[in-house]
Amino acid sequence: MPFSELDRRRLRLKSLAERKNRVRIEQAQVTLRDEAKPLPEEVLKKIEQAAADIRGARSSEKPVMMAFGAHAIKNGLAPLLIHLIGEGWINHLATNGAGIIHDWEFAYQGESSESVRENMQLGRFGLWEETGLYLNLALLVGAYRGLGYGESVGCLVHHDGLQIPTRQELLEKTGEVEEHPEQAAAAADLFHALRDADIPSGPLQVLHPYKRFGLQGAAFRLDIPYTAHPMFGHDIIYTHPSSCGAAIGRTAQRDFLAFAHNVSKIDGGVYISVGSAVMSPMIFEKSLAMAQNLALQRGRGIENLNIYVVDLAECDWDWSAGEPPAEDPAYYVRFLKSFSRMGVPMHYIRADNRDFLLSLCSMLTS
Repeated sequence: MPFSELDRRRLRLKSLAERKNRVRIEQAQVTLRDEAKPLPEEVLKKIEQAAADIRGARSSEKPVMMAFGAHAIKNGLAPLLIHLIGEGWINHLATNGAGIIHDWEFAYQGESSESVRENMQLGRFGLWEETGLYLNLALLVGAYRGLGYGESVGCLVHHDGLQIPTRQELLEKTGEVEEHPEQAAAAADLFHALRDADIPSGPLQVLHPYKRFGLQGAAFRLDIPYTAHPMFGHDIIYTHPSSCGAAIGRTAQRDFLAFAHNVSKIDGGVYISVGSAVMSPMIFEKSLAMAQNLALQRGRGIENLNIYVVDLAECDWDWSAGEPPAEDPAYYVRFLKSFSRMGVPMHYIRADNRDFLLSLCSMLTS
């Protein structure tokens, strides 16, 4: 017998225009004109080595992938990341669901980041109509079109809206379940979501007046993979009645496999993880496991790869000497332990993500 579920249709949602935000992107943005705070010499040497490895990888047309947590977006670092992909230094970006949301809200309204404490007490934390409706619709349409999670939202930003299929088209596609089962199921999901939200067919305009700050829109325009790796229940868009688990699953799975595809080509490349203690190490280790399986079938595993991990956690352990003993606190820095087990060099850079990216951009452009 199924368990009872909460009915999201009974929620009273507020407009984003009513929300007080803590970050305005025009004030928070970090550009190439800004300077990094002074960093220790040993940290600068590691960043210099990362820059040299990136140059070497790109000159050999090998992947340079960067995964990051939501704070890279909240801290106004999208302009630096747009520069890195625009100049060809980075050719794959990956983030979590929160990174997607903050980036979209900055592009849509120029501000983001509500007070959890204040709005939780008022019963409205995360319950915002535009974020929930437009992002979920983008994923529903993206799933129907065969797009990934990040790609779907990037398309929304780049085109300032969505092209909503006709009901007749969707009904016809649902009848093609034998030939195109994924699209048929996605068509059914989209049909019901449009009906429930009373959204008409045709162009749905969603203007993004601050899209110059939007990393997803830039990645879509530059045709750079920007993959999203969400976890169910972690993000505010799950509270909206239009949220469809199947659409989220389809687009997120496509992104995971796109991420894994680039990991399968990363021998000779670079992987950079910035401020992501859970998402980045977890998706990377599963992707590398599949990549190694396929590479070994061809007779040679992935061995030539440098991993750079950037975070603020204190850790003095020399990971090149192996894992620390269980009684050492470093043993419980889980993300470093995960990356150290990949069988390739792992370099830990203890630095603020702002100072790391500013320093890296400076070294790559000098």
